[in-house]
Amino acid sequence: MKLKQVPLTQLNEINKNTLLENFEIRCDEIGDDYLIASMPVGPKVHQPMGLLHGGATAALIESVGSYGSVLLIDTKEYAPVGIELNVNHIRSVRDGRVFAKGKVVHAGSRTHVWQVDVFEEGSERLISTGRLTVMIVPKNHG
Repeated sequence: MKLKQVPLTQLNEINKNTLLENFEIRCDEIGDDYLIASMPVGPKVHQPMGLLHGGATAALIESVGSYGSVLLIDTKEYAPVGIELNVNHIRSVRDGRVFAKGKVVHAGSRTHVWQVDVFEEGSERLISTGRLTVMIVPKNHG
């Protein structure tokens, strides 16, 4: 299933007043079948030992899958809601930027499954890998 091509500014507008804005997560690229988003690594997303917090990485992974599902559905009628997230942390990173590339594994009418890998910008080293299941729920119009 091909992702809708929209201006990145339009997609990033939904970050206002959310965790995504606080973590400075932004969508950087929309392909036909993938999406890339990034996040700076610094004190805002560190755990006490000065490493990228696994929860921040999980938030990036869930954000990529959610962004992607937004590009697959009619958002006037439906909303994507993450229902399961599995993340394996492979390496640590202390600073710089990480980027996440997500590809849809399954795009059904009720659920989407996304495979999302997180890399260190520059070295391209794999930091984490995750899988997100998104439920597509009807919006209430009454």
